[in-house]
Amino acid sequence: MVLEGNPEVGSPRTSDLQHRGNKGSCILSSPGEDAQPGEEPIKYGELIVLGYNGCLASGDKGRRRSRLALSRRPHANGVKPDVMHHISTPLVSKALSNRGQHSISYTLSRSHSVIVEYTHDSDTDMFQIGRSTENMIDFVVTDTSPGGGAAEGPSAQSTISRYACRILCDRRPPYTARIYAAGFDASSNIFLGERAAKWRTPDGLMDGLTTNGVLVMHPAGGFSEDSAPGVWREISVCGNVYTLRDSRSAQQRGKLVENESNVLQDGSLIDLCGATLLWRTPAGLLRAPTLKQLEAQRQEANAARPQCPVGLSTLAFPSPARGRTAPDKQQPWVYVRCGHVHGYHGWGCRRERGPQERECPLCRLVGPYVPLWLGQEAGLCLDPGPPSHAFAPCGHVCSEKTARYWAQTPLPHGTHAFHAACPFCGAWLTGEHGCVRLIFQGPLD
Repeated sequence: MVLEGNPEVGSPRTSDLQHRGNKGSCILSSPGEDAQPGEEPIKYGELIVLGYNGCLASGDKGRRRSRLALSRRPHANGVKPDVMHHISTPLVSKALSNRGQHSISYTLSRSHSVIVEYTHDSDTDMFQIGRSTENMIDFVVTDTSPGGGAAEGPSAQSTISRYACRILCDRRPPYTARIYAAGFDASSNIFLGERAAKWRTPDGLMDGLTTNGVLVMHPAGGFSEDSAPGVWREISVCGNVYTLRDSRSAQQRGKLVENESNVLQDGSLIDLCGATLLWRTPAGLLRAPTLKQLEAQRQEANAARPQCPVGLSTLAFPSPARGRTAPDKQQPWVYVRCGHVHGYHGWGCRRERGPQERECPLCRLVGPYVPLWLGQEAGLCLDPGPPSHAFAPCGHVCSEKTARYWAQTPLPHGTHAFHAACPFCGAWLTGEHGCVRLIFQGPLD
């Protein structure tokens, strides 16, 4: 490498010291070096992609799945900033040719780039997230379309970066997890081109933003029954926190938020411009309902033998093993404006307002009439409360506090917009409250 002057050895800030490199894929079941044979590895936390209700439509396979646990690796793979070089741009490719050397390149002009090299750090593990299926990506994430499912096919234009972000976890208690925009590519490099938003910090170091950005929202009050949505922020390549840009890909960065950090909390949301992920800590997951509890609630609801108030047929929630296919004869349906639960019937259509618009025979309110489906991704639930509320208009059922929290949580969409959405399928919520309390009729005998 040819240097223009002497290399500058940086004295990075605390946030800059959290840059880490990555080699190999995510360790989910291999015990860490402190674990005894047969023991479970130390879990840092879990990432859950909103909109899939427990499993991808095509099935969870390898690194492409709806939920991923991040566990302590057998050997640390972290890196930390070491040396800063100022070089002329024609020499950038030569400077980045060493695949064993992690680095971040900031192109300032056609004749000037800054390259920050990294060295091994034995204190952290790093996990990378992005659209790429290359080995350095631990969690492969594809675009989620409203209503559930991935935007697939050659015509689908993804807005998720191939190397979207990285999460760095301390290998020692309390196993703090921090998030950073951008991930290292197959050559162990992060490259911010001339058009990318980048700048020199007051202490002489470099920082920048990715094209579509990585947004994070930490809930107020944790992820519990008393939670409230927080404020969306943007995370930089160095892990600093900024207010949102005017548009998702604007070159002008927001303002630095000095009193906030990139440390992930239980319930933190990570938006990659095409998919939104929820971070759950091990302690938070202990408070969440288990799949056994969700199944017990389903059986308890069915044991109450709810009936259609008009057809008088007995209703029952289908088993999750059956999947979300066509509703069966006992499937409960709901009028999402009023919450009255019925069995399926063909009357009350309002064709001038759409095929799903029906008039409730009990209260005469007109609105969507949809089948009810139980939310099966337990990590999205704030509490183990009974399934009493449904999101409108999709009909996914969960506890009251879970429904109300997600109904008031705006999720990023596109370059400017925010919409509340069902966490189980991604459908945009409608109506005054985004959810409705379910009104069941018990058996007449």
